[in-house]
Amino acid sequence: MAGKIKSLFVCSQCGHESAKWYGKCPSCGEWNTFTEELRETVKPGIASVQQRKKPSSVPVPITQITTEDEQRYYTGFKELDRVLGGGIVKGSLVLLGGDPGIGKSTILLQICSHLGKLLKILYISGEESKRQIKLRAERLGVNSDNLLVMTETDVEVIADHIQTENPDLVMVDSIQTMNYRELSSSPGSVTQVRECTNILMRTSKMLDIPCIVVGHVNKDGAIAGPKVLEHIVDAVLYFEGDKQMSYRILRAVKNRYGSTNEIGVFRMGDDGLSEVENPSLMLLSGRPKNVSGTCVACTMEGSRPILAEIQGLVTNSGYGNARRMSTGFDYNRMSMLLAVLEKRCGYFFSSLDAYINVIGGLRLDEPATDLAVALALVSSLKDIVVSEDVIAFGEVGLTGEIRSVNHAALRVTEAARLGFRRCIMPYHNIKGLKLPADCKPEIIGVRNIRDAVSALGG
Repeated sequence: MAGKIKSLFVCSQCGHESAKWYGKCPSCGEWNTFTEELRETVKPGIASVQQRKKPSSVPVPITQITTEDEQRYYTGFKELDRVLGGGIVKGSLVLLGGDPGIGKSTILLQICSHLGKLLKILYISGEESKRQIKLRAERLGVNSDNLLVMTETDVEVIADHIQTENPDLVMVDSIQTMNYRELSSSPGSVTQVRECTNILMRTSKMLDIPCIVVGHVNKDGAIAGPKVLEHIVDAVLYFEGDKQMSYRILRAVKNRYGSTNEIGVFRMGDDGLSEVENPSLMLLSGRPKNVSGTCVACTMEGSRPILAEIQGLVTNSGYGNARRMSTGFDYNRMSMLLAVLEKRCGYFFSSLDAYINVIGGLRLDEPATDLAVALALVSSLKDIVVSEDVIAFGEVGLTGEIRSVNHAALRVTEAARLGFRRCIMPYHNIKGLKLPADCKPEIIGVRNIRDAVSALGG
């Protein structure tokens, strides 16, 4: 018999529950995150079929646990395997998020095309019919007898089918459409998303079957649902990029089996997603020649050096206060660099509008890109053309000094491979710099921002 139903308020960020509504969550401090949920008060604790069938476990000494049989499934995309840390780990639960239309369902079917040759895959969709999935699969060239398609939203039915079919890989699209019948709240609510993910996690761990779950994002770009959802899963991947553009960036914000610093770059075409093995060439394509206000920087994304073009524009202000705008670079750090250029170099930007743009939609968060941003601003202000074969990297301090950065040799080697013959870098990185025998670019070591501007002829 159903118990008495009462209303609870649940924080969509941390899952904190309260009997009354709060404007500010007392647990995580976020504002306007409480949503009303219906909860039955006398129901027993949620227990899935997997919990009832789960065999009793006993403690085992860690010295007796072996990892020799660890197996990873290669997805067919080197970029995706890099982000995952070398492939899909057996028994792992991976959450894949991104904006609508960015390519989440597309990449899942393309993974099925590669792994379906040897593995049995169960593809579960709560958003599309079987005919819709078939139409997209034909467009992508996916045709395998090992790919089983099921349209279902009841998570307990899904768990039973996983036990019955015993596939090698499970894909769920999407978690916001899943429903746990013991809860009275609607699909997509905080409680439903959390408990459905818990059931899938228990099933995946018990049967040692990897599971990839698609998650929608809210207007802020975060996974829709409670923040604890990201703590349940083993890896959280985000698809970034404007869906109106062809390039996509896959980034890991959590990964228990690999680094979270790696990124994968893809290109969306008529036949689906294709990996971009050399993102630097993509980001530098169409670069203008003999134009001031542009400089190439080298940033590290995990173990991969990536070259990106930074454009700066300084112009007279038509308003009372000078305007500042930054795209792909931290706004506060841009303001700091403008202040350093004024105080330490004598370039006055106070009455001028200043704009910074990183080409290709890449987001640069590394301090090593400071020097390239500063040189782009000075180049636009003084109308000095930065040579096409010049690359710059280094962190700028408040006193104007250029501080050393890590992986200097990798940055220089990547720049030389792409045809850059001059490298402006921190002076302290020159000592101990070991480059390959065939890599001989001109190294210009600078101690402060004045030396860097002088290297441009300014």
